[in-house]
Amino acid sequence: MAVVETERHGQVLVVRMNRPERLNALSHEMRTELSKAWNDFRHSKEFEVAIFTGTGRGFCAGEDMKESLQTGVAGGQRPAIEDPFMSGKLEKPVIAAINGFAMGGGFMLVERTDLRVAVREAVFEVSEAKRWLLGGYNHGHIANVPYPIAMEMALGFRFTAQRFYEVGFINRLVEADQLMPTAMAMAEHLLTLPPASRVNTVHMMRQMRPAPGPEMQRLADALHDHGAKSDLMESRAAFAEKRKPNFKGWNDPEDRYKLPTLSSIK
Repeated sequence: MAVVETERHGQVLVVRMNRPERLNALSHEMRTELSKAWNDFRHSKEFEVAIFTGTGRGFCAGEDMKESLQTGVAGGQRPAIEDPFMSGKLEKPVIAAINGFAMGGGFMLVERTDLRVAVREAVFEVSEAKRWLLGGYNHGHIANVPYPIAMEMALGFRFTAQRFYEVGFINRLVEADQLMPTAMAMAEHLLTLPPASRVNTVHMMRQMRPAPGPEMQRLADALHDHGAKSDLMESRAAFAEKRKPNFKGWNDPEDRYKLPTLSSIK
């Protein structure tokens, strides 16, 4: 059984993650197969729009924790070939058809898409605060939501599809049997546009998305190292073993009071 399946619908390519028994968690194999699918789509002269979805109850549960524990690599192993969808080099529009849970890395896949349709039962979570030493500080900023909601996202709270629809993160909220028809209707609309207009408009809109500046990125890099690195694997082990984590916090307790600042990292 292929972990990534594709379907052809005229000029529309459906890319479907297919590990339903793991809620489509991102194993190294799946990341590699997704990279191949997106490269094929990018260079295809046949396809102009993609619909990205998952099989089963999950769109994507994010990092494959069990694989990370086996390899000792927090965050999972990246594919050897560049993924143009994740790197931002994919010029063609992608529509997310969110069929269920979109957690951690799965949320980040949704975030990369241009238009989003979700079933009412879908659940979203930015999980970085649970797995790293810095939460997902940038996701709410990229989504252009108000500060309290961005803070809620960064701290790992879960969001229903209804809530994300209300704050403008989701374009359409539908019943399960209308997920793919609605996504396909959006794709068909895109195909009515002049090709150059479609590609140029998507490119322009992507360039206008908010992003943290270089100074904030340097501060984030410093905060990613500010704490006990052993907690990275402890969080994953506790998740896999379904137990409460035993976090250390800091190697030196006094480090709690020595937070990196913009001035200290210059």
